Amino acid sequence: QVQLVESGGGLVQAGGSLRLSCAASGRTFSPYAMGWLRQAPGKERELVSAIRWSGGSTVYADSVKGRFTISRDNAKNTVYLQMNSLKPEDTAVYYCGWKSYTGSYHEIGAYNYWGQGTQVTVSS
Repeated sequence: QVQLVESGGGLVQAGGSLRLSCAASGRTFSPYAMGWLRQAPGKERELVSAIRWSGGSTVYADSVKGRFTISRDNAKNTVYLQMNSLKPEDTAVYYCGWKSYTGSYHEIGAYNYWGQGTQVTVSS
């Protein structure tokens, strides 16, 4: 079992920045990948970004490319999401995901553990 705890959400003005963190605990093996998805009221879930643990390959949704940066700390099994130039449409609950096994990490369904989420609110 893997437990994921997100932190770093909050209220920020448009154009501002936030840094989300997600710390994993429980089983000590490393993930194949970790990612961030978001869910806004009335909208579909969106995989915002993901990172492959070995090698560090990353993927980003078109909506956040150039503004968000995902990174990881292998030793701490922690993933980060640096969010810059935030827009009101970035307002959502952000969830951290853990993918245990090999395979594509570009889809939400590929992740087998999720955290409880952290709220990000961007005011205009």
